[in-house]
Amino acid sequence: MKNDNGTIRLLPFGGLGEIGLNLMALEYDGKLLIIDCGLMFPEPAMLGVDLVVPEIGLLTRRSADIVGLVLTHGHEDHIGAASYLWRQLGKPEIYATALTIGLLQAKLREFNLSGVTTHVIRPRDEVILGPFQVEFFRAAHSIVDGVGLGIRTPAGLVVHTGDFKLDPTPVDGETTDLARLAAYGEEGVLLLLSDSTNVERDGYTLSEQTVGVALHRLLPTCSRRIYIGTFSSHIARICQVLEAAQAHGRKVLIHGRSMVTSTAVARQLGYLNIPDDLLINLSQLKRLPPEQTLVLTTGSQGEPLSVLARMARDDHAQLQLEEGDTVILSSRQIPGNEKAITDMINHLYRRGAEVHYETTSEIHVSGHACREELKQVLALTRPQSFVPIHGEYRHLVKHARLAVAMGVAPERALVLENGQSALFSVNGASNAGTFESGRIFVDGKGVGDVGAVQLRDRSHLAHHGLVVALLAVNRSTGVLLYGPELFTRGFVPEEERGDYLAAAAEIVRGVFSEHSVAALTDLEELRIDVRKALRRFFIQSIERRPLILPVVLEL
Repeated sequence: MKNDNGTIRLLPFGGLGEIGLNLMALEYDGKLLIIDCGLMFPEPAMLGVDLVVPEIGLLTRRSADIVGLVLTHGHEDHIGAASYLWRQLGKPEIYATALTIGLLQAKLREFNLSGVTTHVIRPRDEVILGPFQVEFFRAAHSIVDGVGLGIRTPAGLVVHTGDFKLDPTPVDGETTDLARLAAYGEEGVLLLLSDSTNVERDGYTLSEQTVGVALHRLLPTCSRRIYIGTFSSHIARICQVLEAAQAHGRKVLIHGRSMVTSTAVARQLGYLNIPDDLLINLSQLKRLPPEQTLVLTTGSQGEPLSVLARMARDDHAQLQLEEGDTVILSSRQIPGNEKAITDMINHLYRRGAEVHYETTSEIHVSGHACREELKQVLALTRPQSFVPIHGEYRHLVKHARLAVAMGVAPERALVLENGQSALFSVNGASNAGTFESGRIFVDGKGVGDVGAVQLRDRSHLAHHGLVVALLAVNRSTGVLLYGPELFTRGFVPEEERGDYLAAAAEIVRGVFSEHSVAALTDLEELRIDVRKALRRFFIQSIERRPLILPVVLEL
């Protein structure tokens, strides 16, 4: 469907009402510009799911209308789904800064994707993609080489902040380009899309350099080996860890696949300058005194297979914590990961380690703008319309209210969720109905083959256990020839299983006495009746609801 001239359509596929899964499309005159292509890590209820990517069926059907994919920065929640969705998007050309492209290409190689056309851009570069003239401006964040977007169309100027904060002293010296934001405000901004993550926090976000100060203060107090966990993409943080380690006489082992890959890409592109004699390998680590070593790795979110989590469980083949070691978790707790992180910290203490984390030490600062910074961006750009992005629903609501307080007309400050489109023009802003969106689950090599039904069954198994009823019937007469034999897992204790399952088996035999031959020879009908009979028995006898799988063999 083409828009009328003078109107822009916004289609958010992910990232509105949640942290992660960022992907949106901007449409003008029937052409689509895709902004970011991120994933999300699974929530606790998504049992067995490895990753979540956005549902983009609408974009797949309209892939011929897509003029390009622009990426704001290299975090997983902004680039991680590109390897899964690039083909579905019609193989668009990709535009991003050097580090973002470098991190993306490492992922594309893992998927054996070839023929991906990428363009390295620099801040203040402009590219023309169909009816969109895209200008990139520097945005300071918790990963270097981040950008925001100034997107000019015949309908007006759209400004997308990307993830940002107004750090006056970033580690790489690259501050958010306030001059461009002010220039956009002078030009006239039709629509501002702005990061909402920290809208509930008053004041200003602390500078990344405060982490370096904290590390320099903390490292001399550690008497044995130090393990530091952080995000592998946080190059500025990695840089500060390496500088502090060198200043305090510690050699560094970089451990964990994603950490090794990210640091290698950053070194190759010149974002990390590491003296060769600072880094050591695993065998050197074991030969050096613990007080002269530091291990930089991932796992700050308590991921079960990460280096730190395995060490906490004493389940790592090459690294073991010793009494008096120090573990520093230099990252924030992503919502949903609190329990996993807390459990890991408890296990680390059981191993005799001293643990420092966000709530006990100043070893992390946010990469997102707080309220005063958000107000400053609103004041500079003075948008006609406003849509808060990148945040849970309460963040979006509070950011929209802040925009209204800063002068945006209430009817032009729209709170959208994924799958809700909106139209913007000089005449106003309006909701434009819903469209197909959602989440696709990645489980191992399977993409999209796990859905709500499978998650429901997994939850059922996890909470109530499993009962398998095995029996064989005569295909002609419906006579029971074998069984029923019942097998259980996670349902009743083994010592109580015998008599109870014998009683359950009698319930199944009762099904045969109550039904006609026609019913008994209809295998699907028989499975349903056996399941119903056992479910009633389990609920009435012990008030439990296991997953019941009747297996009926026809002989």
